[in-house]
Amino acid sequence: MMIVLTGGGTGGHLAIVRCLLESLNQKNIACIYIGSQNGQDKAWFEKETRFRDKFFLSSQGVVNQSKFNKINSFLHILKLSKECRQIFKDYKVKAVISVGGYSAAPASFGALFSHIPLFIHEQNSKSGSLNKLLKPFSKRFFSAFEEDFTPYPVANKFFDRARIRKELKNIIFLGGSQGASFINELAIQLAPSLNEKNINIIHQCGKNDLEKYKQIYQNLNIKADIFDFSPNLEEKMHTADLAISRAGASTLFELCANTLPAIFIPYPYAAKNHQYFNAKFLQDQNLCKIFTQNNANIDEILKTILELNLENISIRLQNITQKNGADILLEKVLAFI
Repeated sequence: MMIVLTGGGTGGHLAIVRCLLESLNQKNIACIYIGSQNGQDKAWFEKETRFRDKFFLSSQGVVNQSKFNKINSFLHILKLSKECRQIFKDYKVKAVISVGGYSAAPASFGALFSHIPLFIHEQNSKSGSLNKLLKPFSKRFFSAFEEDFTPYPVANKFFDRARIRKELKNIIFLGGSQGASFINELAIQLAPSLNEKNINIIHQCGKNDLEKYKQIYQNLNIKADIFDFSPNLEEKMHTADLAISRAGASTLFELCANTLPAIFIPYPYAAKNHQYFNAKFLQDQNLCKIFTQNNANIDEILKTILELNLENISIRLQNITQKNGADILLEKVLAFI
């Protein structure tokens, strides 16, 4: 049996692909990856040997383009979908699983045109444009935010390094491997007060600003664990007692798996403001605090940091998601095909 995994563009989408790849390999089911030459797809999977084959197509985003460019991009997707149909035929593909993002468009349309079952995983609380368009034509639509709940695929290592937090000794600032300038500046503004209270800082500042922030902390005479990317992010989370983070879905559920309480500052320009609604999913259960960039008052954030009931939140985060989300999703796919 051969299954296609498609989608990407951002680390959030690609983290789900990796979880599904690991689960398929454990089940001895062969799979192909179809992504894009753009975005982060090649950086994640170009050297990945567990796929039977990999295809990086010249796909690109359609959203936020002019009307004329949208038409051209869509016509290009249709052209690439024809290439995908040939791939499906050559490899006798039985199903296509899309994790969304523009990288998924050619293979998703190709699946529909080839009458191959299409399964969609929507990572965010607000569906992306492509997933919303294709949902009525898919065989199953998986989401951790909908009533028909499927656990979010999170690597087991985040569960394995979970612990209940009881007091604030270490705080981690998460802006992703590319960094988040607002989170970075917030960390620096909070650093002197945190240092005075003997709260250690772990700071993911992004690869482009690593040396800059190393120098800033040195000038402040504050010791901090500063990094851009870590293949063992679960270890950094394990050390931390509180996170200040953007609210991409993968990060949010990794924090839940690790039972690490968080203060979220959603990226305000995310499509459909989905990061805010991702975080609101937890806030509605009193499991996090949200500050928007417009109301991120330093004094209020510091007060919230010091007043959060970490133990209560950490204990209740255990009920938000569960291990083996990728296995559960694949079981539903395999039951259908």
